[in-house]
Amino acid sequence: MTMTADARDLQDDLIRLRHDLHRQPEIGLDLPRTQERVLRALDGLPLEITLGKETTSVTAVLRGGRPSAQEAGSKQRPAVLLRADMDGLPVQEKTGVDYASRTNGAMHACGHDLHTSMLAGAATLLAEKRHQLQGDVVLMFQPGEEGFDGASYMLREGVLEAAGARVQAAYGMHVFSSLELHGTFCTKPGVMLSASDGLEVTVLGAGGHGSAPHAAKDPVTVAAEMVTALQVMVTRQFNMFDPVVLSVGVLHAGTKRNIIPETARIEATIRTFSEASRLKMMEAVPRLLMGIAAGHGVEVQVDYLEEYPLTITDVNETHTAENVISELFGERRLSRWATPLSGSEDFSRVLAEVPGTFVGLSAVAPGSDPATSPFNHSPYATFDDGVLADGAALYAQLAISRLAALSVAP
Repeated sequence: MTMTADARDLQDDLIRLRHDLHRQPEIGLDLPRTQERVLRALDGLPLEITLGKETTSVTAVLRGGRPSAQEAGSKQRPAVLLRADMDGLPVQEKTGVDYASRTNGAMHACGHDLHTSMLAGAATLLAEKRHQLQGDVVLMFQPGEEGFDGASYMLREGVLEAAGARVQAAYGMHVFSSLELHGTFCTKPGVMLSASDGLEVTVLGAGGHGSAPHAAKDPVTVAAEMVTALQVMVTRQFNMFDPVVLSVGVLHAGTKRNIIPETARIEATIRTFSEASRLKMMEAVPRLLMGIAAGHGVEVQVDYLEEYPLTITDVNETHTAENVISELFGERRLSRWATPLSGSEDFSRVLAEVPGTFVGLSAVAPGSDPATSPFNHSPYATFDDGVLADGAALYAQLAISRLAALSVAP
C-alpha cells in the first residue's frame, strides 16, 4: 500500500484524537491533559519517550530498522526531526461545531490540535515502516508556541540530540483556516515568516480634573500622538520593499470621563522581515517615544520585547519537501508563496540550528472561499478534518525520504 493509503486507514483514529484535543484545549507551557492524551496515542509504539522537565513536552525517538550506508562506514547514524505544537489560545470559541471547546475562554483557534494529531499519526505510520528507515526520527511534541517560546525550552533540554547524534534536518507543518484552497500545501524558500517583537509603553503624566487640563499633565493625548507617530515612522523611515508591520492592540487609560488619569498604556506587536529592519526598529521606536514624551513634559517607560526571530527555511530542504508533496499528492496540490507571511513561529529557533523547512496546509472546508473564511486565531476559525491523513502521510514520508538521502551522503 502507498503512504497516503496507509494514512487514510488511520483517518478515524486521527479525527477522534483531534476532537478530544479540541474539546479540552490548554494554554501555555503546562498542558497536562494534552500530554496525557498524546502519550495514550503513542502507547504501544516502539518509541523512546522523554518528558520535559520545565514543560509538559513529549520527545519520542523512533529507531530505524535498516542500517544506513553511514553506519557501514562507521559514521554517525543520521536523524531527522518532525515537530508539532500542542497549545491552544485564550479565545472563546464561537464555531458551533459539535466538538467545540468545553474550556471557558480557551480554544484551539490556530489548529495545533491538528498538528498534534497528524504527528501522532506519522508516528504510527513510521513505526509500521521501521524497516524502511535508514536512521532515526525525533518526534517533537511542543507546548507553548503561542507566545511562550516553548521551542526554546525543548532546545535547552536537548531535543536536537535526543537520538544521540544531532538531527540533520527538521520539518514542521502548520494548518490554515483561510488563504488557500482546501488541501493545498504551501512552501516558501528563505524568509517564510516574519520576526515578532512586543512593545509595552507606559506614559507617566499627572492626574487632574477634566475641566482644567492645563493644571495636569495629560498622558492620554500623548499616548494618542504616539500611536499615530509610530505608524508615520514606519512609512517614512523604512523601505516599503522591506516592510514593517506595527499594530497597537492595547490602548488604555482612565476610569471616568471627567478625570485626567495619571498614566496611559500602549501595547503593540511588531513584525519585520529582515534582521536589519528588526535592529533598526529596536533603536527607532524608543527614540521616537521618548522624544514625544519630552516634548510634552511627561515621562515614558518603553519596554521593547524581543520575541520570535525570522522563520527562514533552507532552500534545499524546501525543495525536498516540495518533491515529496508532488510525489504524494501531485503538483496541483502545491503552492509556492511569492512573499512571506506576517505571522511568526518559534519553530524559527529550530530552523536557526539545523537545516529544515516549514510547510503550510490549508484546512479550509472543501468548497469554501479561502478569501472570506475566518483566519487563524478567530473565534470562528474552523479546520477541516479531511487534511489529517494527508498531513500525517507528509510527515512520515519526509522522514523516510530524507533519511534515505542522508544515509548515502558523503
